[in-house]
Formats: sequence, C-alpha cells, structure tokens
Amino acid sequence: MVMKLKFINRFFLIAVVGLLSLSCTKELDEIKLDDDLFTSETFYQNESAYRQFLAKLYSGLAISGQYGPNGGADIAGIDGGFGQYLRAYWQLNEVTTDEAIIAWADGNLPSLNNHTWAANNEFIYAMFSRGMYQVSSCNEFLRQTTDDKLNSRNVSAATRADIVKYRAEARFLRALSYWHLMDMFGNIPFTTENDPVGYFLPAQKDRAFMFNFIESELNAIDADLAASGANEFGRVDKVAAKMLLAKLYLNAQVYINQNKFTEASNALASVLGSTYSINVTSNYSKLFMADNDINGSQSEFIFAIRYDGINTQTYGGTTFITHAAVGGSMNPSNFGINGGWWGLRTRPEFVAKFGTDPRGMFYTAGQALSIGNIGTFTDGYAVQKYKNIKSTGGQGSDPSGNFVDIDFPVFRLSDAYLMYAELAVRGYGSTAQAADYVNTLRLRAGADAITSSDLTLDFVLDERGRELYWEGHRRQDLIRFGKFSGSSYVWQWKGNAQAGASIDDKFKVFPIPSQAIGSNPTLQQNPGY
Repeated sequence: MVMKLKFINRFFLIAVVGLLSLSCTKELDEIKLDDDLFTSETFYQNESAYRQFLAKLYSGLAISGQYGPNGGADIAGIDGGFGQYLRAYWQLNEVTTDEAIIAWADGNLPSLNNHTWAANNEFIYAMFSRGMYQVSSCNEFLRQTTDDKLNSRNVSAATRADIVKYRAEARFLRALSYWHLMDMFGNIPFTTENDPVGYFLPAQKDRAFMFNFIESELNAIDADLAASGANEFGRVDKVAAKMLLAKLYLNAQVYINQNKFTEASNALASVLGSTYSINVTSNYSKLFMADNDINGSQSEFIFAIRYDGINTQTYGGTTFITHAAVGGSMNPSNFGINGGWWGLRTRPEFVAKFGTDPRGMFYTAGQALSIGNIGTFTDGYAVQKYKNIKSTGGQGSDPSGNFVDIDFPVFRLSDAYLMYAELAVRGYGSTAQAADYVNTLRLRAGADAITSSDLTLDFVLDERGRELYWEGHRRQDLIRFGKFSGSSYVWQWKGNAQAGASIDDKFKVFPIPSQAIGSNPTLQQNPGY
C-alpha cells in the first residue's frame, strides 16, 4: 500500500438521512456493524447495506472516522482533526495563498504559510493519505456491486436499479478525489476496483493519464446520474459531473499543457442551463450559515459536504474553519460557537481587493492589517464569513456550540458564472453575457455593477477571490492565472519573507510524502523535492 490504512473492525457506519433521504433535518442513523464489514457477505444480506455503504463514501469527505470527532479513525497515525478530508484539503489550498494564514505552530504546519514545506510534512501526508483512502473506499464499493456479486446475492430488481445510480455516484466521488490528488501532487498512485485487495504496490501515473481517466469516467457516468436537481440535497447529479468536467478542462493547460477551453465551455453550458439558480433576493452571508441547506442558498449548491453539529461531529470541516477564525476581541457567541481557536486570518494584499465590496466580511477591531508575527492572531484581519447561526436567529443544533451545522459548498453556481466570465475574457464566450453573470453576483452582494469593458483576466481573478474566498479554490486559481509561483504577485510571508518574495515553480505541486514513498518505493518524487 502507499500509506497506512486502518480498516476499522467494529464501528458505526454513518448513514446520513439529511444526505440520503428527502429529510431536511440532517439527522443520522447509526448502524453498528461487525468485523470486516465491507467484504463480509453477511453485511450485504440486508439490501439497505448498499445505501449505507454509499453514505460512508459521502461521509468520507466530512468526518474522520466512526466514533465522534476522533474515535475509530479511518487512517492510523493521523490526528482525527488534522486528518479530516475537507480540513486537509482546505489548508493546502488556502493557507498557502494570500487568502489565509494560520497562527498555530503544530509540527510542520507553519511551513504552509511561507512555502517552506518538504516531503516530511505531516499535513501534506494527511491529505495524500485521506485522498487515497477515499479512492480505496470507492473502489471497494464498486467491487461489491458488480453484476456477478448482485446475482450471487439475489438482489432485487428495485435495489439493482438504485445501485446503478449509486455506482455512478461512487465513480464521481472517486474522480473528485483523483482530481484533487492530481491537482495537488501531479503524478499519483492509481488503483481501481479491478486491482487486488490487500498488499500491492500501485503504479504511479502521470497527469496526462489521470486527466484522461477522470475525463472518461465523468463522461461514462452521465447517463446513470440523476437529472439536474433530482437527487437529494448533498448527493451528486449530472450537473455536478459536468461542473467537475468543466473544472478539469479549465485547468488543462496546467495539467497537460493543452488548451481545452472549448471543451470547458461545452461542459459549462450544461451547468449554466441547469435547474440551479442564484437567489438574488437573498443575502450573500446566508450561503455560509447554519441553515444554508434550507434558507434559500441551497438553490445554487451544485454539490455540498454536509455537516450537522450533533451527528457529524469533527474537529475538521466547517467546525475547524469557523472556530479557527475566531479570536482576539471577537465574541464567539456571535458565531454560534463556544469559543475561538485563535488561528486563521487573512493577509493584507487580499483585503485590498475588496474596497467597499460588502463580501469583504473582515473583523478589524483590535486586529492589525499587516502581519508582523504569524503566530499572533491579532496580526492580520479576521474573517467572519462562516457563522454557525441560522438566518432566522439562534445557533446551530449542537447546544454546546462546539460543532457546527454549516454545509460546505464544493461547487456552486456562482463559481460557474465566474468560470464563464474567465472563458469569455480568454475568447471563448460573450463578454456581454459574462458581465451579466458577474453583475448577478454583485447585485446579490450589494456591490457596484460593472460593464463588459471592466472584464480582464486580473479582474476575473480578483472577482473569484471576492466571491469564492475561503471555499478552497484560491491555490488552483492563482496557479492557473500564473500568480502563485514567481514574483508577478507576492503577498506577506510568501517565500518566507515578511514583505513577500518569489517562490520556485516546484511549489505548484506538493511533494509526494516521504511516508508514501517509504511504503511504495516505486513512487518517484516530484522535481525539486
């Protein structure tokens, strides 16, 4: 194996009712299961097992294990909070950019702030391991749902019809994780359901191979996914697959040095013509509140990672993003939480992009704009974007205020609008239509309207920051626009200099973790590491 994976012998499989049923309450069923359940024939005697297994795949993005915030971790040797998928992904894609900085000195975490990381960084290893674990889980689901397996178990026709959709969703989730891994690590280990279970050394594949695999998977599953908006909130549909495909094509020059903007436009057309919509009468802040699954924001959520303060308790995800952003003179009760963790802030260069734009939800009282000391929370403006408060008032479901209810938007229609604007500026769309899309978002936010003459690549990059900050997009955006490495754009503590400095192109991908290479010596390290 390329990492240590611990398949838990006895655990609770979280079946998310708010995720996998028509319920909007986000309650959970906890089902106790016995040893080696995923490969146990006993488990599959109950046909509801397939739905439960699918729930596990979705919850793999949200939680760390099986017993509360830290118990029964899926991956051995990694802290339950640090090793949670969304938290690991968010840190690598936000803390490494102008949008975020973190005060904590845990292990090698500070190196993410200033681009001094190396192959022994445990936070990079956490993301690599979590991503590969998610792939392995999806592979096992696909092994257990082949026609031969279903025939041997005499699975009913009704359940088999559902499993067709489940398998398509599992393949989407695998493609999503492979996209994350390819984007962050470049050449990565590759396995599918056709590979053996147990100890073996997966072959490392380059970005061109992974690009083609992800593209073919997303195209292949289209017929079996639910129609636009027809699935339960939190489960993927055809539009989510088209959105991921458009993302893949939009970044093709980075991944495979090929222009795929025409293909990106074609995939994006299916998203823009879908049933998802922007609620222009709603407030931008509602998108990041405890009831964002029911307060009108959900109309633009193409795919979200679901959270519930009672039943998906984790020190990762939106619990981490919300708590870690509170400190100094900030009142935790204003954020629906029981205390701040004095960690996350933003950098002055990013603040400067907002001016009077109301989307700049910064807390400034007692906070210095400039960051002289990374470890001092009051150096740098705090960000008030995520709040465990309902739009109708009151905090989320956890009475202790420890865990939050905020669903995390992986893909939302606003992103698609801005992707169209970028493609239009690059010559693959109408700038007049692009201006309309941008103004829809600015109208909802209460910002001034623009005209098509305002649309430049620099404007689009800044507008993506203003609309999508702290949603996990920034590192990828800066790389695609040529602003991440080099010196064309610097921010405080980039390149380990307080005023900012140029960084090498090697930092556009993370190193293959040394632990992974130790487990699989056939893996080749990325250049420069």
